[in-house]
Amino acid sequence: MPEIPEPEVRVTRYEVSCLPEDDLNAPAYTLAVESRGGGEWVVKSSGACLNADGVKSWGHHWEDGREPVTDEEFAAHEVSRQAWLAAHRFDEETALAVARKFAPTMTCMGHTVADALRDRETPDA
Repeated sequence: MPEIPEPEVRVTRYEVSCLPEDDLNAPAYTLAVESRGGGEWVVKSSGACLNADGVKSWGHHWEDGREPVTDEEFAAHEVSRQAWLAAHRFDEETALAVARKFAPTMTCMGHTVADALRDRETPDA
C-alpha cells in the first residue's frame, strides 16, 4: 500500500473589498482574485474579468459572432485569444494590486462604495 503524503494547501482565491465581510452588501462590492493555474491569476467582478485598466470583459469571443472555419481564421482567432488572455491574466502580486486599485471604485445599481459605507453608518429610521 502506498504511503499517503501530507496534504498540500493551496490558496486559489482572494476577496478584495472596501466593505466589511459581515456587511449585507459586501458581495456586490467585492472583487475576486482567482488562480487560473500556472502562476496566472484573474480579477473578477460579478463574473466579468478586469484588465489592468479596470475595464470589464466577459471573455474572449469570436470576432464576428461565428466560429472560424479556415486554418487562417483559426490562427487569427488564436492570436486574438492569446492577446485577450495576456490582458486579463496577471501574476498573483499584480492581480492583488489591480483588485486593490479598483475595489474603491466599484458601484452597484448606481451606488458607490462610499454610498454603501454611508448607508451602513446611518441607522434605519
